[in-house]
Amino acid sequence: MRFPVQYVIRPHQATDPQLHDYRGYAGQVAGGVLKPGDEVMHLPSGLTTTIDRIDIAAGPAAEAYPPMSVTLLLADDLDVSRGDMFCRPHNQPPAAQDVQAMVCWMSDSRPLAVGSRLIVKHTTRTVKAIVRDLQYRLDVNTLHRDEQARQLGLNEIGRVMLRTTQPLFCDPYARNRTTGGLILIDEATNATVGAAMITEAS
Repeated sequence: MRFPVQYVIRPHQATDPQLHDYRGYAGQVAGGVLKPGDEVMHLPSGLTTTIDRIDIAAGPAAEAYPPMSVTLLLADDLDVSRGDMFCRPHNQPPAAQDVQAMVCWMSDSRPLAVGSRLIVKHTTRTVKAIVRDLQYRLDVNTLHRDEQARQLGLNEIGRVMLRTTQPLFCDPYARNRTTGGLILIDEATNATVGAAMITEAS
């Protein structure tokens, strides 16, 4: 189960004026099924609680599953922010700062090379990152791996190692497409310059 937090709804933001103590955590379910009474773990704190209620636009829901957008109300008051995640206590994603990924580079104005600094958008979390290694460039026609490549140009694909400034709660793309995908953004222009699929994280 994966639930990245998109938005925290505080008591004064509740639509019903009678709900003075309303505190909900809104987002899109990225994996698994959630039901009231389920035990969940909050990341990064590692604290556990239970789901008290699940709200959708039409009212309380009996369960939530991908790709539903819902609001979770919890039995305990935790310190939760955008970019945090809820998961099962015994099925946590790694909190990784070293991420290996297959990247498709989409910029013709600048190449991707070792030392490139980027902004990484992963689920609802945005962090800065640096390219620590370009392991190879992939020839899409022959599937040959060019391990001598020094950069990726427009529409080229390669495997890179990224080091992020803050941990990402991520899974391999083969396991979960939402928590295993990344968007790469140019620091200077805020333009999207690449897309990536996580292969390993530690």
